[in-house]
Amino acid sequence: MHKDFEPGGRFPDIVLPDHTKTPRQLSALQGDDPLLLVLIRGFFCPKDREQLKALTAFYPALVVGTCRLVVVTTDDWHTTNNLRQQLDAHYPFLYDEQKTLRDRLGILEYTDPEHAPMIPHTFLLAPGLGIRRVWNGYYYWGRPSTAELHQALRELTREIRPDWDLANPDRRREWDAGDQRNFYPYGVKSMETMLREMAGAVDQYAGAAQQAAAPG
Repeated sequence: MHKDFEPGGRFPDIVLPDHTKTPRQLSALQGDDPLLLVLIRGFFCPKDREQLKALTAFYPALVVGTCRLVVVTTDDWHTTNNLRQQLDAHYPFLYDEQKTLRDRLGILEYTDPEHAPMIPHTFLLAPGLGIRRVWNGYYYWGRPSTAELHQALRELTREIRPDWDLANPDRRREWDAGDQRNFYPYGVKSMETMLREMAGAVDQYAGAAQQAAAPG
């Protein structure tokens, strides 16, 4: 992978169609939450399906923990939908038939000339698409377990949410004074917005991208 996309870098704000053929911008799908971005080979790969089974079971925890999950595949639209439906997944799948993201990141799996897929990777992105952790999933055991994701998300959330520790006297003074800016989501979102996001209503919080753009 290109050095620009190691921890400390910023993931490109790509625009790709989702499982409804609607162009989506990655930053809009992320909002101001942590994002798990999972790049897979595609429907044909049993390792991908096994990883996604675990993530689909883990997804309710991501929802209540205000973390977004997005999958990117190089399959076509029909195959992407088949995979998502078979998993009974309720998070966005983006598809990149032209494999532009694969080439932008430099993750061609040259050992498979038949499919020429991306080498599977899992990214943990801080708000603003900041790259915090990267797992290389060429081998299945290189992919993060849900226990590892739990720990990584705990560390990131503790860092980005000022209200992590309500025992902090500064937070108590702010709350008593009616200042909710450092309390998530109170100072940021309405309860209606939160419930729509938790219901997986993608169109409610990340409408169609204004224009399709090349990755990067």
